[in-house]
Amino acid sequence: MPLAVLASRALLGLEAPAVQVEVHLSGGLPAFSIVGLPEAEVREARERVRSALLNSSLPFPSSRRIVVNLAPADLPKESGRFDLPIALGLLAAQGAIDPARLSGHEFAGELSLSGELRPVRGALAMACAAGCDSALRFVLPLASAREAALAAPDAVLGAQHLNDVVAYLGGQIQAQALRVTVPVATPPALADLADVRGQALARRALEIAAAGGHHLLLVGPPGSGKTMLAQRLPGLLPELTRQQALQSAAMLSLAGSFQPAQWGVRCLRSPHHGCSPAALLGGLAAGGVRPGEVSLAHHGVLFLDELPEFDRRALEGLREPLESSRVHLARAAHRAELPARFQLVAAMNPCPCGHLGDPTRPCRCTPAQVARYRARLSGPLLDRIDLRVEVAALAPAELLELPAGEASAVVAGRVRLAADRQQQRQGAPNSALDGQPLQQHCCLDSESRNWLAGALARVGASARATHRVLRVARTIADLGDCGPLARRHLAEALQLRRALDRP
Repeated sequence: MPLAVLASRALLGLEAPAVQVEVHLSGGLPAFSIVGLPEAEVREARERVRSALLNSSLPFPSSRRIVVNLAPADLPKESGRFDLPIALGLLAAQGAIDPARLSGHEFAGELSLSGELRPVRGALAMACAAGCDSALRFVLPLASAREAALAAPDAVLGAQHLNDVVAYLGGQIQAQALRVTVPVATPPALADLADVRGQALARRALEIAAAGGHHLLLVGPPGSGKTMLAQRLPGLLPELTRQQALQSAAMLSLAGSFQPAQWGVRCLRSPHHGCSPAALLGGLAAGGVRPGEVSLAHHGVLFLDELPEFDRRALEGLREPLESSRVHLARAAHRAELPARFQLVAAMNPCPCGHLGDPTRPCRCTPAQVARYRARLSGPLLDRIDLRVEVAALAPAELLELPAGEASAVVAGRVRLAADRQQQRQGAPNSALDGQPLQQHCCLDSESRNWLAGALARVGASARATHRVLRVARTIADLGDCGPLARRHLAEALQLRRALDRP
């Protein structure tokens, strides 16, 4: 039969739409055409497939006219993931493989010139889409199959060489020989909060941020411990659910940077302040969707050190993901949406020289320079950060005399209890409270309401800031296992938002 049809998957962000690979052989002048909106990597499959078949001692129809159609035709196709289904389609169209054996399978993989299978990006996302049908088997390169087995261990088969796949489809080897086991790796040790000495206010803010999923800004001189504090936040956060772990791993897989040791661990992304807006937020390129740092930190922590030094366009682009936990990418012909439910921890100096308020070194900046430096952060961006605290510099003698701080395990225990209370009450962290649930779970008596209204009016707080103060107060109450909000919870929430309010 000169026509063969196989199933594969494209990749559009975390979505993996199904693709039919149709291979047709006909008479006429020899040619090899690929249609169906292929990118350059897909068009180059002609040379890879030809060499892989010949070097694997498999027949290639060099005297026939070959047409490969990737349907649907209006869906962009990128990367070398279609090499394997194209090669198998050529074999099936020549009769070297029984076409009936191809049903019930999906294929994806890049071929080397020798016929070896190379891993492809987004294997986990494709497996999540293909694994919905328990009767379906997804054949992938071995390295990609080990990754995809996290989502669908019973539906994934892994092969090292094209000949292995041909032997399986020909019945020479059984599916059991191509099954892969879910990789088990020891998670890396996380930094301990006990290493941070002193800084009681910053430690308290870090605990509140972890318990409620709040964004945090640390303001202090160089060497005061801002980076140390930020690096210890992942060790305080509650454990990921399986669904959250799959989403986080799938996003890293989309970028080709997932490692088995990262499974179930909240990632910490810390891009340099010189990164471009596209690197931070993501973009659409000829090769497909490229997730940015905000998406790679999905269900993890995004640490932005030297916050005012970032490109202004990149910082303003953070407004949408901070509010909606999603990033919308658009070009003239393509659009994509990526999840970005990250927890932001940012750090900055109080002034350009960094020593404003430092008891050990004098500040050389004028008030105008300080104002211009802080003006690099817009009001709408700061409004979206729940906690803004000052991290004071400690004198060396004081630092050496201070005892070790409370360990991460102890703080994480309190955080876990508070997070459990939030899940039982509203099924989401306090940072996600909005609308009617916010009014219901953050209700105030008339005295507390009047006191809060007066305090917020004095600092000129917006409606968004008001809601964020209530969410932080709710988290403070949950950490103390309290019911209704009290004035002390509101007062602490306001105190933890004061940094940068005054010059």
